[in-house]
Amino acid sequence: MRHLVDHRKLGRTAAHRRALFRNMVTSLILNERVETTLAKAKELRGLADRMITWGKQGDLAARRQAARALTSSVALQKLFDGLAGRFKDRQGGYTRLMHLGFRRGDGAPMALLEYLGYELPKVEKGKEKKKEEKKAKIEKKIEKKAAEKEVKAESAPKEKKIKEKVEKEKGEKKGWGIFRRKGQKKEGS
Repeated sequence: MRHLVDHRKLGRTAAHRRALFRNMVTSLILNERVETTLAKAKELRGLADRMITWGKQGDLAARRQAARALTSSVALQKLFDGLAGRFKDRQGGYTRLMHLGFRRGDGAPMALLEYLGYELPKVEKGKEKKKEEKKAKIEKKIEKKAAEKEVKAESAPKEKKIKEKVEKEKGEKKGWGIFRRKGQKKEGS
């Protein structure tokens, strides 16, 4: 029975686990989403919510607590200036956990942990134009290759004649009689 067991050990020492979660929560704050295994994501939820709570408190003590848990001053700034304001009217439950299926290599269940209100960046029109330009370049290359193939097809009969002559000359070469291949006739007979 699992009485009074309050967290997953994840097959790591306490120091390794602490470092892992510091890095993951820093990445979560900077990117607002992180893809990891389901067990790690479930453990990370509590720390991620606690960070937002400290950000909402906004005092010096809360800032120092958050600084102990983060590895980047940029993440600390974003937490107190950006994320905390987004959740000022919400009392807990700042993250969303989505199951992604199983990892291909080892079959581990994967999950996506993200802060609520995260929206994917929209594709700019300039990028769409670049894609169209790339497609046009590819089409031009295909047309060039097709034209080159046509030119080669026209010169192919000449190449065939040359190859036939070379093969004929190879067959006429006189070699040592004892080193002939199987099925090859003796010279002069």
